[in-house]
Amino acid sequence: MELSTENVYDSSFREGIKGGVSIAIGYLPIALTFGLLAKTTGLSFLDTVMMSLVVFAGASQYIALSLIALGSGIFEIIFTTFIVNIRHLLMSASLNEKVEDDSLLKKAVYAFGITDETFSVAATKEGTVSTRYIFGVTSISYASWVVNSGIGFLIGANLPQTLQEGMTVALYAMFVGLLVPSLKTSRKVLFLASFSAVIHSILAVLSILSTGWRIVAATLLASVVVEAIEYVIKGKGNRNGE
Repeated sequence: MELSTENVYDSSFREGIKGGVSIAIGYLPIALTFGLLAKTTGLSFLDTVMMSLVVFAGASQYIALSLIALGSGIFEIIFTTFIVNIRHLLMSASLNEKVEDDSLLKKAVYAFGITDETFSVAATKEGTVSTRYIFGVTSISYASWVVNSGIGFLIGANLPQTLQEGMTVALYAMFVGLLVPSLKTSRKVLFLASFSAVIHSILAVLSILSTGWRIVAATLLASVVVEAIEYVIKGKGNRNGE
């Protein structure tokens, strides 16, 4: 018995939902923490949920909270978010070679839901990836992130005020926790983090730029210098190997 086109589409969407369940579960504690920290940073419930609805990028949202806590301006936050998320352009371009042909509008819609995790699930799926499948993966992941961000905020709102104020330290502890594992496995990351810190400190001592722009400038400059040094070293290595 042949399946109708509609049944095939429904099956693809359900398969995508199943593929995204593990992502949704993984997002739960991260989104809860984001919501809680958003409350302690001073955002309202609407601000918190809208940020997750519109941005949907964990690392960028955490960085935005840090910049908000430092009193950075809106353009600094937007530009930093753009730099952090620029890798999504590469992921989307790569995934475009694997997905089925479809309208530009549909691709634009599900491209919004592409994160490191949803990209990994879609990219490792065998064969051509259908539009319905990607919508399934991104829908459940997106719902988990947004809903649990709101729940995290509500949990934070019920904490004692003293504890809420103390939780702002957790934001920086989280960044350290994310950085340490990478430092253990990559000297490049260690050099990049150290060089960025040095540049930021110099800019701060000289009172050059505001706090937010110092972070952006230090990150960009350190990235360019580290990549240039790596390129030169690899070039010398290739010439010596000839």
